[in-house]
Amino acid sequence: MRKSHVPMIAVLVSAAPLMLAAAPAHCGTGQKLPHYARQALPAGDGWASQGAGTTGGAAADAAHVFTVTNRAELAAALDNGSATPKIIQVSGTVDGNADDTGAPLSCDDYATDGYSLDAYLAAYDPAVWGMDEVPAGPQEDARAASAAKQAARVELKVGSNTTIVGVGRNPKLLGLDLQVSGSDNVIVRNLAFEDAFDCFPQWDPTDGATGNWNSEYDNLVVTGSTHVWVDHNTFTDGRRPDADQPFYFGRIYQQHDGELDVVKGADYVTASWNAFTDHDKTLLFGNSDGAAATDAGKLRITLHHNLFKAIGERAPRVRFGQVDTYNNHYLVTDAADYVYSLGVGFQSQLVAESNAFTLPAGVTADRTIAYWKGTAMTEDHNYVNGRIADLLGAFNAANPATPIAQGAGWTPTLRTRVDDPRAVPHIVDGGAGAGRL
Repeated sequence: MRKSHVPMIAVLVSAAPLMLAAAPAHCGTGQKLPHYARQALPAGDGWASQGAGTTGGAAADAAHVFTVTNRAELAAALDNGSATPKIIQVSGTVDGNADDTGAPLSCDDYATDGYSLDAYLAAYDPAVWGMDEVPAGPQEDARAASAAKQAARVELKVGSNTTIVGVGRNPKLLGLDLQVSGSDNVIVRNLAFEDAFDCFPQWDPTDGATGNWNSEYDNLVVTGSTHVWVDHNTFTDGRRPDADQPFYFGRIYQQHDGELDVVKGADYVTASWNAFTDHDKTLLFGNSDGAAATDAGKLRITLHHNLFKAIGERAPRVRFGQVDTYNNHYLVTDAADYVYSLGVGFQSQLVAESNAFTLPAGVTADRTIAYWKGTAMTEDHNYVNGRIADLLGAFNAANPATPIAQGAGWTPTLRTRVDDPRAVPHIVDGGAGAGRL
């Protein structure tokens, strides 16, 4: 029996969530900060509001308010992940693949120790290497060394008590991988994250039945961190969609990993009013079935009022965590590229309520859910193409060998508003993403 739907709160509210008022501040140049720069996560707004809540760099003094326009300035402002309260305003496009003078770096600039894609392909062609072992030897060593050079440029650590916000017209982080690692109290808002691409994907013939290319770099990864608010950002592959990449060894040359991953004991995260677009493996919450020692009892994450448009899968895929997914719009644009939205993984406790799915011809409701060794979830009051739908019932009917029970074993309480799912496409499409604050 399906449980009754969650109580609904009035729909007639603004498209942007309510924020806590904050006194205006000024940066070192005397420029007035935007109204949202010192805002904290509102009380009760998802898991990141638990306990002390999330204030980011709201306590930053004038000496720790920065406006950055390039990678070198951003790295300096982050100060190797220091915990000093700070507000970092991103203006214009900050390209992660640039040297300290701002000159662009190509994949050839990172390649070292004799690496070349042609040589790599020749060495590990299945007809030569086989399909039973992962690559090893000089070209794999050269690939790993080349990848390490790129990682040193594009991975930047975000420390505790930090707010990073976009300001001005079209603020963008291009090719960067922000690492919120071992930190507490971080806010990331109003930014476009684009094309965190890996120059040196690794071939793994043992990954799946036919092998796969695996890449590094998420646009934003939260690792072992607590109290993180990710709000009003846009995530996209942008200029380098995977669909345009070549096939090698019969598999697409995958240069992107996730858009937002929350892994390795991270906890108390709210992701709200973001646009996740044009990507395959989008949100991964928990990266291993064998990580119970670090992840069990953690990975508590709220997803609300996000737009998932032209996404292939993982929106999200969940292991272990108590994940509250409500009032999101899942807009599927290509039936051939769509895999699933809600991944029910090992020991996951996923709640999916009051979401809206817009599905094209050829995509049925059962495909919105995928079984990844999870045994139960809560699914209720979700709509497909404007009509209420029993997503879990449809999944179980189509997949009798791997049924998923109704009931995640917990009830979310940290919600400031729940909109009627019939209104969600209009509300979310008009309010989610960068530039909407």
